Amino acid sequence: MSDPRLDLVIKDGIATLTIKRADKLNALDAEMVDALLPLCRKIERADVFAVILTGEGDKSFCAGGDIAAWSSSSADEFGRHWVRDGHVAFDALARLSQPVIAVLNGHCLGGGLELAACADYRIAEAHVKLGQPESGLGIIPGWSGTQRAVRRFGAQLVRRMTVFGDVFTAEEALAHGLVDRLVEKGTGLHAAHELVERLRGRSPRATELGKMMINAAEGEDRERVIEAFAGNLAAASEDLKEGVAAFREKRKPNFNKKK
Repeated sequence: MSDPRLDLVIKDGIATLTIKRADKLNALDAEMVDALLPLCRKIERADVFAVILTGEGDKSFCAGGDIAAWSSSSADEFGRHWVRDGHVAFDALARLSQPVIAVLNGHCLGGGLELAACADYRIAEAHVKLGQPESGLGIIPGWSGTQRAVRRFGAQLVRRMTVFGDVFTAEEALAHGLVDRLVEKGTGLHAAHELVERLRGRSPRATELGKMMINAAEGEDRERVIEAFAGNLAAASEDLKEGVAAFREKRKPNFNKKK
């Protein structure tokens, strides 16, 4: 499944994913949400050491979920499909093995902030605003804005946005830890590529493992991380070779009991 409004370019070990729906402030509809998951799988399996996530234009990084896409849904459809599908797609982005850098080149509100929260590093251009204004529409953040966002930004900051409707300027967001770097308007992508060059000089394997461990410490994908590490150790052992050989030769395995 693909969608031309999600543009993925892989070049020189860098995956750049751009939301190309500027006429709708880069809001996501159901088809775009569905297309995000296979794109994440493509990135995961590609020869990529860094990911840059951004939006088209300079008005909005992502305005979140397109109101027209979900407002006519029944309560059952909304919970079963819109919210769940968004979680699956956003989880895949947050759990990529490669570092993800979000370039907030426009306002980052609602689901857009939830999308930015999936990144490992957020660069905000000076003109942007950030917040979770869903309660003004009679709804709550549905794509982990009360879960992942709390783990990454802290409960009180998310409470101010979600319950009280606080919207922060880029400068305030930097002070509160919502973003990691503040740059001038129009320079976010340049700053992201500078950061990528820093990553280029670091061990990709160590970087991947470090991200996995930090995610696990946050409660992000902890079960898979633990089993991935254990599986890696088992796969590197002589026991695996002996076990597979015994299976193929239809005999009992002779495991080495020495530590």
